[in-house]
Order: sequence, then C-alpha cells, then structure tokens
Amino acid sequence: MSNKFGFLSTTKYSNVDLGLLVIRVITAGTLVLKHGWEKAFDFHTMATNTKLPFPDPFHLGVSTSLTIALIADFYCGILVVLGLGTRFAAAFSFMSISVAWVTVHHFSYFGARADHGEIIILMLGTLAGLIASGPGRYSIDYLLADKKSE
Repeated sequence: MSNKFGFLSTTKYSNVDLGLLVIRVITAGTLVLKHGWEKAFDFHTMATNTKLPFPDPFHLGVSTSLTIALIADFYCGILVVLGLGTRFAAAFSFMSISVAWVTVHHFSYFGARADHGEIIILMLGTLAGLIASGPGRYSIDYLLADKKSE
C-alpha cells in the first residue's frame, strides 16, 4: 500500500502545534488589535460617550461592562497569543463575546442587520477549539507544564 499522500493527514505533534500557534496568534491577535486596542487606549472616551454609550447588558454600569470587555479583548487576547493561561483566557474571551453576540447583536448571522455575525461565530468557534485543545507546544503554558505528566 502506497503512502504517497500520507503527508496530507499527518498528525505529528510539530504540525499540530504549529497549527495551534498560527490559530492562536491570528485569532487572538485580531481580537487584540481590532477590539482590545480601542478599549485599552480610548477607554475614557468609550466610557463617557453619551451619544453612543457602550452596552451595559447586565446593568453593572458602563465602566464595569467596558472593563470586562477590555480584560476579555485586550489582556486575555494577549495571554492567548503568548500561550499563557490559554484555556482560562480563551474561556473568558469566549464568554464575553457570547454575551455581546446575544445581548447586543441578538444572535444576528444572516441579513442586512447581521453586523458581522459570521466573524463572531468564527471567533467563538476558534476560541472553543483552543479551550478544548489547549495552546500546543509552542506556548508559555507548555514551558511551565510539569514534564512528568506527559
């Protein structure tokens, strides 16, 4: 039996770990640069904007809701990129984005009012995959892990 196309379905650790690194950096890097950056460096304007107030779905106060979103989008995004506390950081971001999709975007996916619903689903799916798989070998989590448990 010929194994000419075996490279197409390889599950060698280096390939899987490299794939996880790429997914972490692109997904969480996008989250940090597109959503986290504006919250981190324009927090006061976003918190005090009365014409277009930041959503406060649980009535905790705009500053509190914005702080939770800042932690999820900026700080947890950086942690996912680095692979440090990856599962926790991805789960925190997943929950924050889920709340935004439900309460602000109203599960929009199709139509003119979808407001980037497909991007939200891609982000949630990728974060769910990282929660399930962990960060891979190319991460700080891997360097800190107890090598005896392997």
